[in-house]
Amino acid sequence: MNKLIIAIDGLASTGKSTQAKRLAKTLNYIYVDSGAMYRAVTLFGLKQQPEGRLDLGVLTQSLDQIKIHFEGGAEAQQTFLNGENVTSALRDPKINEYVSEVAALEAVRSFLGEQQKRMGTDKGVVMDGRDIGTVIFPQADCKFFLTASAEVRAQRRHQEQLEAGHEESFEEVFANVVARDQQDSSRTVAPLEKAHDAVEIDVSEMTLDEVFDLLYVTVLKKLKS
Repeated sequence: MNKLIIAIDGLASTGKSTQAKRLAKTLNYIYVDSGAMYRAVTLFGLKQQPEGRLDLGVLTQSLDQIKIHFEGGAEAQQTFLNGENVTSALRDPKINEYVSEVAALEAVRSFLGEQQKRMGTDKGVVMDGRDIGTVIFPQADCKFFLTASAEVRAQRRHQEQLEAGHEESFEEVFANVVARDQQDSSRTVAPLEKAHDAVEIDVSEMTLDEVFDLLYVTVLKKLKS
């Protein structure tokens, strides 16, 4: 059976990673969380400054010191930054505060983009992010774009934060979601946008299973075509 490149883009907290992991596991494909890569770079930048501030200039000059790799299967995938497992640290509210600024840097997008493209060389990959179907894999066999209202996404993000032990108010999370939408869609380099041939899915009132079924049926049709 032919292997595909599957790109899942969309707004923050629409469940892109959850669906991409499940698809990868079901299809026995490689899963790549591009968002985790940008978060890892952001974490590296924050660690450079003792006071927990982010100097974008210093970070840009230090990209050659960053090594990111993944271990584990799709559902239990762990992210490593320079040999350290940083999976849990990537959900720190401080990362949410800065990751859009980091992701807007042309040098960072080029640095990570080349790595992401290499990961799809042999196909059989599911990758989620914000520019996978438009910049990284414009030739992707299946493209999806997930959306949802800001309120629904903030509720999901807030619950994730609480489960991860991060005490942040819903109002703070909501403000961050709205701000990130603006930053992601207005950045000069690879802004968040739906690929013209992507299937758009509003997940606001859908269960995780309903979203997955829609994605999976679409992929199966492509595999059989």
